[in-house]
Amino acid sequence: MKSKPKIGLALGSGSSRGWSHIGIIGALADLGIEPDIICGTSIGSIVGASFVAGNLPELEDWVRSLTKLETARFFEISSAMNGFVNTKRLHDFLNKCVARDDAAIESFDKAYAAVSTDLQTGREVWFTTGSIIEAVWASISLPGLFPAIRNDGKWLVDGGLVNPVPVSVCKALGADIVIAVNLNGNIAGKHFEQQKKQPNHINRVTGLVTDLVREYTGDLFSSPVSEDQPPSLFDAIAGSVNIAQDRITRSRMAGDPPDILLTPRLAHIGLLEFYRASEAIEEGRNCVQRMQSEIRHVLDMA
Repeated sequence: MKSKPKIGLALGSGSSRGWSHIGIIGALADLGIEPDIICGTSIGSIVGASFVAGNLPELEDWVRSLTKLETARFFEISSAMNGFVNTKRLHDFLNKCVARDDAAIESFDKAYAAVSTDLQTGREVWFTTGSIIEAVWASISLPGLFPAIRNDGKWLVDGGLVNPVPVSVCKALGADIVIAVNLNGNIAGKHFEQQKKQPNHINRVTGLVTDLVREYTGDLFSSPVSEDQPPSLFDAIAGSVNIAQDRITRSRMAGDPPDILLTPRLAHIGLLEFYRASEAIEEGRNCVQRMQSEIRHVLDMA
């Protein structure tokens, strides 16, 4: 009797676009597909960890409720200037929607891995055991926004710098078939295009607060600027990350292609626009629907 193949799900990096992973997991479940191995990079590590810990419904409810102002509260200017993220608020979110600090990767039924980058050597670091929250924290530490994380004598930063879509990790953990989610398809340069097309997008909340907060959220989430003006700090970070992840993803995918590639259409969502979760989640579901025939063919489903 032929054994059932192990299915690996590689959840890629892409910051706020990563909420689409929630919709993808849900749509795959509707087709009767539940992965045995989940590997995530950056935002993919968050959604993947929440899934294996059984907290995905809580995560979905929370991200769908996010507003522009509440998202802005996750960012602050600190005197240390080693990152813009409010780490206490982020930690509270991870405990509420992902897992407790004492939850170990090896305690869950499904295999899980998070990818990080050794800042000194540039090598990949895979977390397959130990605290799942520490693994997530190391994987999401995007330079310029998050402080680097010290772990086992190494300074670790975002795994998207070296392996944005961790197909190779799924295969190393024993996956026979890998479904990969690439959030970086055709995004280079789109961050600036969407600024011009969608000024003041979703301003319901900021219209009720002070001009100071309105200006702050505008700086975070991009605003229309003259072509002669240099981009803001956050826009420069967003554009640079988009370019780097797009190029790295292309290279890694060429050398190690997945069996099924899902590429949700998310170029219109900015790097830090986490409050657009409903759009991202629905596009994740739609992406699976568009690829349903291919998925069924590869998995030999009737």
